[in-house]
Amino acid sequence: MAFLKKINAKAKTDSNTGFGVNPGSYGGRFLTKNGNANIKRTGIGFFDGISWFHTMVNIPRWKFMLIILLFYFVVNLCFATVYYLIGVEHLKGINAENAMDQFGQAFFFSIQTYTTVGYGHISPSGFLTSFVAAFEALFGLLSFAIATGLFYGRFSMPKAFLRFSENALIAPYQSGTALMIRMSPYKNTHLTDAEAKMTVGLTVEENGKMVNKFYNLDLELSKINALTLSWTLVHPITESSPFYNLSKEDYVNIKGEIMVYVKVFDDRFSTTVVKRTSYIFQEVVYGAKFVPMFSRSHDDNHTLLHLNKLNAFENVAI
Repeated sequence: MAFLKKINAKAKTDSNTGFGVNPGSYGGRFLTKNGNANIKRTGIGFFDGISWFHTMVNIPRWKFMLIILLFYFVVNLCFATVYYLIGVEHLKGINAENAMDQFGQAFFFSIQTYTTVGYGHISPSGFLTSFVAAFEALFGLLSFAIATGLFYGRFSMPKAFLRFSENALIAPYQSGTALMIRMSPYKNTHLTDAEAKMTVGLTVEENGKMVNKFYNLDLELSKINALTLSWTLVHPITESSPFYNLSKEDYVNIKGEIMVYVKVFDDRFSTTVVKRTSYIFQEVVYGAKFVPMFSRSHDDNHTLLHLNKLNAFENVAI
């Protein structure tokens, strides 16, 4: 535990992180790589503990489309089953003789009713069949209204189109070293008034017991007027830094996590958007520096931002 005493006592702690101090109550990292809290909630019902809107808006695109298609298929399959059980003789226009064809035509009649297309080839007769068809038409209108709202929510939801480097680096800086993390916008957006904050959480020994301690990491530049190219966040490792006495081996042995918070104004959305990420100490590369990721175009008329070089670095001696 000797390395735990290397944490600089002059470093400024941060008590407003929202995380607890007892490391025994935590499993894994504080934040996931995409910036979400690494929390699983228990002691509450599943449906009470989940927001369907937030879930559907934030899930990957392929999952969203798969859920929509599955819902569309299953709903029509259920209504087709109801029509079949009532009796296909109550659906005028079905002329199939075997059960499979009859069910198939009932299924497609369900689709026509659910989508309110209503080609007219098949029509319901009798009170019960007409009632089910009327209910299905209403259910279809409501379902498509919800799906349309979700599509619009996913399309229009403000997002911070920023990407962070996969690794944080301990790089040469002036006459010493610095912690460096790089980010860059990756879409055709206009980002202004960018502001960044970095906090590190460390498990240290205090009064004979292990506790989580959080420290502000002062940045060389915490605000910029416009974020058009890459931005490297630089925390100089000075005598007031919690990293001041740490060696390369300490980054392997100490349990720590660097949390990054960035907020920026997006002209397209006309609102402030936020992006978060974190780096555990195993994702910190000691003795490296980032490779430049923008250059002048051949015709000297543009600046080229090479997004494929966001994570590129080279090893250097410290």
